[in-house]
Amino acid sequence: MKRIDSCPICSKSTFSPFLECKDYTVSLDTFSIVKCGNCDFAFTNPIPEDSKIGSYYESEKYISHSNTSKGIVNRLYQLVRNYTLKKKINLLQSLSGNKDLLDIGSGTGEFINQAQDYNFKVKGIEPSETARKKGEENYGLLANEEKAINRFSDQKFGFITMWHVLEHVYHLNDRIAEIYRILKDDGYVIIAVPNHTSYDAKHYKEFWAAYDLPRHLYHFSPNTIEKLFQKHHFTLHKTIPMKFDSFYVSMLSEKYKTGKSNLMKAFWIGLKSNLKANNSSTFSSQIYIFRKTKI
Repeated sequence: MKRIDSCPICSKSTFSPFLECKDYTVSLDTFSIVKCGNCDFAFTNPIPEDSKIGSYYESEKYISHSNTSKGIVNRLYQLVRNYTLKKKINLLQSLSGNKDLLDIGSGTGEFINQAQDYNFKVKGIEPSETARKKGEENYGLLANEEKAINRFSDQKFGFITMWHVLEHVYHLNDRIAEIYRILKDDGYVIIAVPNHTSYDAKHYKEFWAAYDLPRHLYHFSPNTIEKLFQKHHFTLHKTIPMKFDSFYVSMLSEKYKTGKSNLMKAFWIGLKSNLKANNSSTFSSQIYIFRKTKI
């Protein structure tokens, strides 16, 4: 395990314990989340070594790599994803006519396949060999491995997207610096991450499925993700809720907490989370759109 000695956002070294959470997907081990006493950023600490983190993704339960539709929760996930893929394309088209797109963390390729259908010039990056192979088998797509981002010496992109990926990135500040370098001056970075200040997160606490330790290394709030990108000379352009996520996360969380699906209760908690967030803009997951700050 690797212990983090300084906060990834503010570099201070005063942390307090926040939560202890079990890995329900692969190892069944318990991991710790700490919170920075200076900037309030929550992150997993310690974390698996870089060379070992991949083993925590090796499970059919990890749907973004396995693309499984076994079980009611995964079937519902698949149905919602098919709907939200088009919404994501609509979002890009509403922001700019630019067609140069880099998707980081492409998983099994559903989003980049959809983007190609709308004539985007797409490149994808995915560290998991299993997920890359499924994308190639299903769509004829060949995503690059993780280290490929450093190879874009001349090419710049109008859009860089990370759909529930930033919380997984091992070298966080290096990755955002690379994004700044390869983004066009008029481009957009679109980041979707869970929000641990949402109602469903507070309700389920250590059972909240979107903590997903140890795969999720960082646990963002609207405040801390904006601080992180400001540090790298980005300005927040817009925040958009992901209202379906509260239902999916609540279904998983109910199972973690009680051992049963409890679909009706999970639906109620997800709905309640969305209703409360309408007044506070703290949805279970949110999309953050950033632009380069003019220096």
